[in-house]
Amino acid sequence: MPNQNTYKFAFIGLGIVLIICFLVNLSLGSVSIPLKDIFNALTGGEVEKEQWINIIQNYRLPKALTAILVGSGLGISGLLMQTLFRNPLAGPFVLGISSGASLGVALVIMGASVFGGAIATLLASKWSLIVAASLGSFLVLLAVIAVSSKVRDTMAILIIGLMFASITAAVVSVLAYFASAEQLQQYIFWGFGSLGNLSWGEVLVLFSICLIGIMLSIISIKALNTLLLGENYAKSLGLNINRNRLLIIVATSLLAGTITAFAGPIAFIGLAIPHMTRQIFNTANHKVLIPAVFMFGAIVLLICDSIAQLPTSDYTLPINAITSIIGAPVVIWLLVRKRKMVF
Repeated sequence: MPNQNTYKFAFIGLGIVLIICFLVNLSLGSVSIPLKDIFNALTGGEVEKEQWINIIQNYRLPKALTAILVGSGLGISGLLMQTLFRNPLAGPFVLGISSGASLGVALVIMGASVFGGAIATLLASKWSLIVAASLGSFLVLLAVIAVSSKVRDTMAILIIGLMFASITAAVVSVLAYFASAEQLQQYIFWGFGSLGNLSWGEVLVLFSICLIGIMLSIISIKALNTLLLGENYAKSLGLNINRNRLLIIVATSLLAGTITAFAGPIAFIGLAIPHMTRQIFNTANHKVLIPAVFMFGAIVLLICDSIAQLPTSDYTLPINAITSIIGAPVVIWLLVRKRKMVF
């Protein structure tokens, strides 16, 4: 078992890597900007080219901060679900939150033609997609909460969440069948996920809601550690299972639902980051895991976004493709090397 000093050095190392990845992410893109000018732009110093300041402040900085929020938020929500259900295959979207968001977006994009010209154009605006995705995930959350209050078995909630996901996926399939090629293409592009389309105002909203979700996760640390011992043992220790289960579900829904609404459904991160962190830190203590997952998720998504930018090229690859292509082999390698899963 690693001691406190080991964890301290590990967190210092992660912090340094996070800062490096953050600066590198800001420097890479269709226009390569030297790290010296990146640092000067962030600290108010002189930059070689005036247009670089605009690129950094209005495009790359919001995108990099979004990557940190999305990576850390999905990682933590995945950790919460894996602990709650004691299932290594659980992720932030097992409750149907992402499917609800996808249904909301599908109704706006592929069902907008029902409302006619001007209204359809208004509904297809950026904020309407965010609101629709948020409402979709929120309605699924309310349904899951209503069910969880009447179901004692936690695994039953997992199955019910998967059923909600199947229902919403079926409705999206029906909408896609009747949609035009243009509407279908727009929905598919949303499904690729994107980190670079948020304004400063949208980043602030995303940050505020993610902060609430992360604070709820921190409040739940004691309950999460107790749940690892099993629900019956947790009850014998005086843990209020229903209240803490609701708190964990709300925290996950806030993180996963909001991130999906603003950035689209980002694959891999929520499922794999907790496993990667456990393999590296070799602990199941959430007092260590939650900050470690926060930093590690941010680092991984910054790296994936830097690769997706195809430096010096005008093309940008879908972030979903990069997260899976880069991340899945790493998880396989870690599990093969360790030969067992820390859980």
